[in-house]
This record gives sequence, structure tokens and C-alpha cells, in this order.
Amino acid sequence: MQPELKQQWPVPSRLLPVVCIGAGGIVENAHLPAYRALGIPVQGLFDTDNERARSLSQRFAVKSVFPSLALAAASGAAVFDVAVPARHVPEVIAALPHGAAVLIQKPMGETLEEARRIRAICHERALRAALNFQLRFSPNMLALSDAIQRGDLGEVVDVEVRVNTYTPWHLWPFLKALPRHEILYHSIHYLDLLRALLGEPAGVYAKVVRHPSLPDYADTRSAVILDYGERRRVLLSVFHGHDNGARHAASQLKVEGTAGVAVATMGVNLAYPAGVPDTLELAPRGQPFHTVPLRGSWFPSAFEGPMSNLQRFVLGEDKALVSSVDDAFQTMALVEACYQSSARGGTSIPQ
Repeated sequence: MQPELKQQWPVPSRLLPVVCIGAGGIVENAHLPAYRALGIPVQGLFDTDNERARSLSQRFAVKSVFPSLALAAASGAAVFDVAVPARHVPEVIAALPHGAAVLIQKPMGETLEEARRIRAICHERALRAALNFQLRFSPNMLALSDAIQRGDLGEVVDVEVRVNTYTPWHLWPFLKALPRHEILYHSIHYLDLLRALLGEPAGVYAKVVRHPSLPDYADTRSAVILDYGERRRVLLSVFHGHDNGARHAASQLKVEGTAGVAVATMGVNLAYPAGVPDTLELAPRGQPFHTVPLRGSWFPSAFEGPMSNLQRFVLGEDKALVSSVDDAFQTMALVEACYQSSARGGTSIPQ
């Protein structure tokens, strides 16, 4: 009988205090609940909306609310959790102490040039910095990765991500009028996950489009094919405007191998932000599926992993940062390639 599949990143032997910079919805719904579940002490909060920061501090029993970024940076925290709109990341991390440990909410800037700038600031200031690409760390994706690594699926030959759901984009008003939207702020998770599972693709074919019901937003739908050679088909089909109920909604990753098949559900997309539970089903080739019992779901359980990895790295218990700024830069390069491919358009049909 094979051992159980891995579903959680190891917890650090000593939990280091965290200061959160940013108190938006992602901090409320994922960061703080995940840290509370692990017992990680949150030393303080800072947000330009001081009242919101105070409200969250009371809800999650956070000791301090800092009136300025400078005071938050001077707090003596062991780890900083930066969750601000991507365009503000450079100014925030530049204000942190030299050599600080910092977890940065994705994306790594809004363009590849901004990603280069963020990477340069992290290197210049010797920041021990990682990006919060947390889908890699969700219980079902850690288990799937473990199954692939130990050969349960054989050679992976076919991968599909299919999302057909309704996403309440109005919850993020800062996304309005941005020139890049869906891939940069959503499908980036799937691109990063596929890099983690399959390695680097040779190239990409992509098309992003707007939706008439969202005139203030840029691309809200995407189709992406990743080039992994002649033996492997990998694609994403992502639609956020399905407002016809749950019957035909989908939020799924399917991985087909020569020896087995895996199907994972990302439940948070099906009813954001409360979501429904994630799932993972596995089957040897040609046999029935069995359901893997999971310890949690993407929201909030996946958010335990990046912080655990960063703290273990600071303590010398992990040799590497899984989503270091250098690794995250490769995900941003893949995002850039998607938008470049879409801008070039398809191959003209011969006359």
C-alpha cells in the first residue's frame, strides 16, 4: 500500500511574527485565516484605509495598527506580508529593512518591466523575497504533484484547465481600466502551477478578449495553449461571465498520464469568496476514480504554504524558496508571452 499523498507544506519549528502591509479582501479571506490556523502571530497591520485595518485587527485579534508604512517597516517584524495592488509593490518593498523576509502577493508587477524592477529591488536590498503563488500549495495540488512525482500517472501527456464560472470583478475596483486583467490577475495562478508541475514550456499560443458586460475591464476571457512538444497537449480555457447558475459551471484541472488520470476541482471559483470544497480524484488508466480525502481547500489552506516555506527558509529549515522572485519572474515572462501572442493574432487563412 502506497503512503498517503502530501497535502501540507511542513510547518516551521518556530513561528515568526508577521506584519501585514495591506488589509484588502485577500488578506481578510485568506492570509489572516491561514495564519490563524497555523498559529502564526500577526504583529500588526498597515493599510492606507486605516479604518479597514482597525476593523480587521479587531476581528483577528491583531495587536497593532500602524498609521504609516514607515512605522510598519520599523516594527522589527521577522517577516513582512505585502498584499497591495501590483503597481504599488516597488515603493513598499523599497521601504522595508535591508535583508528583510517578505512574501509578496501576486502578480509581480503589471508588466515584465515592473517584474524586473521588483526583482532588482529585492536583490539590491538583499530581501529574502517570495511571491505568493499559492495555488501550488493547495492541498489537492500538493497531492497531485506528489502523485505525478512518484509516477502514479505515468508520463503526463494531456493537461486541461477549464474555468466556466461567474467572477464578481466589482470586488476589485482597482482592476478597472488596467490594460491587462484576466491572465495577469487570475490565470497567472494556472500558468504558475503548470510550470511547477511540468517545467518550462517552449512557447505559448494565446488569445485574450473583453466581455461586453464589463466595458471598464480589459481582458476577462482567455484561451491559452502551452507548447510542451509533440507528446504533450496543455491548454487553458477560462471564462468568467457564466452567470447561469451552478449546473454547467466548471473550475477544473484534468491531468492525463499513460498510467493514470487525475481530476482536481478548484472550488473557490464556483462561489467566490466562500467557495465550495476542493476535490481531487485519481484513477489508474482504465479503472474507476477514487476520491482523495483533502485536509482543506485553496482558500484559505493554500496560503499556509508560502508563508511556511518562507519562514522555514529564514530559519534554515528549507534550502530554497519555492516561489522566489527569480522563479516568479519566469511566471511573469510566461504571462508576457501570452499577451504578446494575443496581440500578434492568429495565422492568416491561405487564400
